[in-house]
Amino acid sequence: MFVLVNLKTYDCDAVAIAEAAAEVATDADARIAVAPQAVDLAAVAETGVETFAQHVSPNGHGSHTGSTLADAVAQYADGTLLNHSERRLRLADIDASIEAAHDAGLETVVCANNPEQIAAVTALGPDAVAVEPPELIGTGVSVASADPDIVEGAVAAAGDVDPSVDVFCGAGISTGDDVLAARDLDARGVLLASGVAKADDPRAALENLVAGL
Repeated sequence: MFVLVNLKTYDCDAVAIAEAAAEVATDADARIAVAPQAVDLAAVAETGVETFAQHVSPNGHGSHTGSTLADAVAQYADGTLLNHSERRLRLADIDASIEAAHDAGLETVVCANNPEQIAAVTALGPDAVAVEPPELIGTGVSVASADPDIVEGAVAAAGDVDPSVDVFCGAGISTGDDVLAARDLDARGVLLASGVAKADDPRAALENLVAGL
């Protein structure tokens, strides 16, 4: 299983969480990655944890003020999220961002709301897709338990288009039981944020997430 922790712009210590994630990953039967704000990418990468950008732009060098270039991100990161519910992209821009990321050597995880959108973004050739119903994000109610049909549908939709693309489960993931429920639905990973970033003890939260694997 792959556990991808998105720190969003939460008021948290990105480096401390990254250090904890790197240590927990050493003894876990799981990959653990952290996606900090762009300004923290270098510091997080220095901890040795797998590091993901929260976004890369669909353009290359040029007159693109405010863009986050894949080539720049790749100096520090191993991969990138794309099309998160809080950073939506048009389908053409998702396609261009995937291409830019892959050209820079970055792994790509593309988010989508439902099985139909999962099928559409899977066709663009990412490394993984993550199904995240936006109404469950940040609720602490896991999509794997609240609506397992969406997860099963996403796995089936991606498999029909390209079986090599992994499917992750997002929205409301916060406990080890949520991770196991996602695995039982044939998801290959989970995407979460507040369950770790806003936890009183992020290391304990990370240990709980992978304890049953």
